[in-house]
Amino acid sequence: MKDFLIAPSILSADFARLGEDVEKVLAAGADVVHFDVMDNHYVPNLTFGAPVCKALRDYGITAPIDVHLMVKPVDRIIPD
Repeated sequence: MKDFLIAPSILSADFARLGEDVEKVLAAGADVVHFDVMDNHYVPNLTFGAPVCKALRDYGITAPIDVHLMVKPVDRIIPD
């Protein structure tokens, strides 16, 4: 068993080809897909939310997903 996991963020992915980009990083050795979720309130950036995670699952990505929630209120988005 490895002592570490590789979890690259998809923040810089090409969203027109998100599924393909994630497949490439997983094929290169990534263990986990990392999402940086930002709401433009808690932090000054706006990214994506639960629908993008679901879209990856619908595409066929089965790797674990790690989510860094930079949103307020955080308890509102956790169930999504």
